[in-house]
Amino acid sequence: MSIKEGTKFQISQGIQSYFNSAESLTVLSNNGITIQFTLGDGKGYGSMPVEHLDYLLKKSNLSLIPNKRSLLSADHDEEQIG
Repeated sequence: MSIKEGTKFQISQGIQSYFNSAESLTVLSNNGITIQFTLGDGKGYGSMPVEHLDYLLKKSNLSLIPNKRSLLSADHDEEQIG
């Protein structure tokens, strides 16, 4: 998965305590080695290695929150097929 700026993830309840009890995490930058992020509800910011973010995704501790633009384009594609 390519992790781009603005990508938003939901944090599972099991690890929210490690992220200041925030429910979401938004990627600010990705230089290929380190991810910089902000936490939802203004609960802070931080950084982590890309490998650690991949690990959290694999363990389902983070889940991708689709952005509205991708949802709209998926709906539009279905309309054209039908």
